[in-house]
Amino acid sequence: MDARFSARKREIEQDAKIAEGSLSGANGRLETFLRPFGKSLPRSETRENALVFLRGLLSDLQRKNTESIAYRFGRKRDALQSFIGESPWDHKPLLLELAKQTAKLIGEDDGILVFDPSGFEKDGKKSAGVARQWLGRFGKVDNGQVGTFLAYVTRKEFALVNAKLFIPQEWNDDPARCKRARIPKEEYEQHKTRHEHCIEMLDEQGELLPHEWIGGDDELGKSSWFRWTLRDRDEQYCLAVPSDTNVRDLDKVPEYTGHGRHPKGPFVRVDRLREQLVAEDWEEIDVRDGEKHPLKIKLAVFHVMAKTERGKYGSGDSEWLIVAERPAGKSVKHDYYLSNAKDGTTYEEFARVILGSHRVEDGFRRAKKECGLADYEVQSWTGWHHHVTLCLVATFFLTKETLRGKKRVRHR
Repeated sequence: MDARFSARKREIEQDAKIAEGSLSGANGRLETFLRPFGKSLPRSETRENALVFLRGLLSDLQRKNTESIAYRFGRKRDALQSFIGESPWDHKPLLLELAKQTAKLIGEDDGILVFDPSGFEKDGKKSAGVARQWLGRFGKVDNGQVGTFLAYVTRKEFALVNAKLFIPQEWNDDPARCKRARIPKEEYEQHKTRHEHCIEMLDEQGELLPHEWIGGDDELGKSSWFRWTLRDRDEQYCLAVPSDTNVRDLDKVPEYTGHGRHPKGPFVRVDRLREQLVAEDWEEIDVRDGEKHPLKIKLAVFHVMAKTERGKYGSGDSEWLIVAERPAGKSVKHDYYLSNAKDGTTYEEFARVILGSHRVEDGFRRAKKECGLADYEVQSWTGWHHHVTLCLVATFFLTKETLRGKKRVRHR
């Protein structure tokens, strides 16, 4: 066996904290793993290219782009570049198969679907969707692309299962530019927000992935339209919101004087509300064992009415505001969430969903570090989705190998 591949196997085993030798025979299992995905690929050459590319994504290459993968496996660079950047194979059936496989491996009835945008720094102006925009992963406005991702999280594991490239309005205003970047007509004729992409992914995979919750970051949660839409679909959400979100505490109503309209409490920023809390307002929850000590999170929960972005009432009904305090190094971090959870939802359940939603960050780290999610060098919309889809498939294979290794250790 290639010495570098052996070293790579050991790196993966160490990162996953599984026993040495657990990845023995992984090459053969990869071929078996790819067969159901390959059924949607039209030609044997396409299936062979997919297998080669996946092996490259799982290899020890520092940059996992088409050129380096082609060189590593003795393939023609142009052929592999065409497979990723231009070939007309449809990536969506692979994502549907990925969702089915994910549900089979880690599915639980109370799973969490987590939506999260992720930015990719990118030079130039030709790559599909590239623009100066907020790149949350880097904490700045810069030239780059943004993909909106869907992760599936359960107590067993987590996996990224879908992704859509965001097309900024300036691209929608230039159809010729969109055509040059091979953006499908339905993606640029009408501007789609990241929230609309989330709903599309929910339509595509929601029924395949058993779940009880929807999670997402504050960019998604601050949209009252998004919360309305989830509520209309009978989806239960717990979505982060910005610290300047205004809410009215429905449990603290001024006393009625007997004249005029019944008074209502004032709207207050959630961070100002949090500053007024006393020790009795918090409940401490032991979430899970950390690597060195138990991880604790403090929650305070309120029955509120939120304002929309235009200053009107939020999602048309009362919601729960959850204020969370969790360790952040030597300090603490405060986050805020709005939820339409059922009455009687426990603090422990809110804590599980909040911490579970943060696993999407681990998903991005795993996909970028281990499988080259950000290493693409394509300019087309087609190429971006091809590369990202195969990265998600490769990362899921690695997740399966990790679980297999842990199971192997337990059974010794």
